[in-house]
Amino acid sequence: MTLATLTQVLAPALAGGYAVAGLVTLGWEDMRAFADAAEDEGLPVILQAGPSCRKHTPLPVLGAMFRSLADRVSVPVVAHLDHGYTLEECREALDSGFTSVMFDGSRLPLAQNIDTTARVAELARAAGVSCEGEIGFVGYDAGAESLGTDPEEAAIFARDSGVDAMAISAGNTHLQRRGAGGLDEARIRAIEAVTDIPLVIHGGSGVPVAQRSALARGSRICKFNIGTELRMEFGASLRRAVTEDPDAFDRVAILSRTEPDLRKAARGVLRALAPAG
Repeated sequence: MTLATLTQVLAPALAGGYAVAGLVTLGWEDMRAFADAAEDEGLPVILQAGPSCRKHTPLPVLGAMFRSLADRVSVPVVAHLDHGYTLEECREALDSGFTSVMFDGSRLPLAQNIDTTARVAELARAAGVSCEGEIGFVGYDAGAESLGTDPEEAAIFARDSGVDAMAISAGNTHLQRRGAGGLDEARIRAIEAVTDIPLVIHGGSGVPVAQRSALARGSRICKFNIGTELRMEFGASLRRAVTEDPDAFDRVAILSRTEPDLRKAARGVLRALAPAG
């Protein structure tokens, strides 16, 4: 089994000048395609179960799925809870075999965010796994606006929460399409100046690929979450599959046709964050 914690993949990334992709999963077909893509590239991958995924499939089932995929590849695979909103949800993920949990207290006042995140981090440490937290709110395309991370608050959060990685808001937006925006590098550098832990960018699909690569290799950003662009690839692939065979009706056969396209797209995402050369 190549199951790994978040720290086990981000520490080498920080030292080696690259980043690891946190790929947002929704079902077995995309999970398998992402694990196979990581194996193809010889790179670690973080398989993420976000709120939509958990709404569809219970956490104990997702934990078993992620661990099964880690069994079939030779590269490190992190089973990651993305955007856990309660202590109980994070505890359930730990009980379900996840090796990393992200508590999202970004909408809370700073002191409350630190307090609750610290409790989750303590639970994670007791289980021998990692914890990611978030400071500064990352908004949603056509939804709530982002509130950029304040560097001074980031320094306090990193010091007092006990997290292993810190998600920040620096021009990134959830559900944004590729190349639609760009990150505020001045804010990132200001945060780097007062913290020393790995940084995480949510909403990575909206960040131009060239900027992703440059920051992966020249900043403390060690993890980019990528969801929207891969979901778009899935949708396009699914439409092609149904159009090419309008009489198809078998769910497994139809969904399986999307895997080669997802695998190819995920390989591109992973490769853009890999070490230079």
